[in-house]
Amino acid sequence: MGITQRALPPTEFGESRDALDVRWPVFLAACGLTGIPLPNVADIALKTANCFTRGGIILTGGGDLAAYGGNSPHRDETEARLLRWALTHDVPVLGVCRGMQMILHAFGSVLSPVNRHAGTRHRVEGESLSRTVNSYHRWAATDVKEPLSVLARHGHVIEAIQHREAPLTGVMWHPERESAPNPQDVTMFRELFLGSS
Repeated sequence: MGITQRALPPTEFGESRDALDVRWPVFLAACGLTGIPLPNVADIALKTANCFTRGGIILTGGGDLAAYGGNSPHRDETEARLLRWALTHDVPVLGVCRGMQMILHAFGSVLSPVNRHAGTRHRVEGESLSRTVNSYHRWAATDVKEPLSVLARHGHVIEAIQHREAPLTGVMWHPERESAPNPQDVTMFRELFLGSS
């Protein structure tokens, strides 16, 4: 499956780099999955996805969308095009934190600043989901547009979503940042990408 990367600012030598948290491969291995890092160059990322990542796409976290003050519009373009490609080809997508924000933004939801959500743990509640999760975000939504639906909230803040028809899910917590893979996260990834728990 394809996995997007954080866009790092240029170094003192003018190098621009993409980066992926080293905990992602470990978490994916616990799910029985392998990620192929995708560059923040939209055409190349799409070509790679089309050739090698029909199993799914993970839109990872890290940084803000350019529409909300972020400094990597090329990452936004890459992820937006990957999302459209995946929806067109019925390829599963899971958005994590910023990745879920990208999904919300693409479907017309407005993000607002939230307090006390960065560097904390809190409960999320929904009809089929109730647990404590980590939290690292500064932006969130309080409503969604069709065909998205809400899976869980923390108070009025939406913490998990899904598409009513397409294999598309978003969560605001970081499964890869737990000290050990949470069984509920492993099940979520396996059900979405492998069709099994």
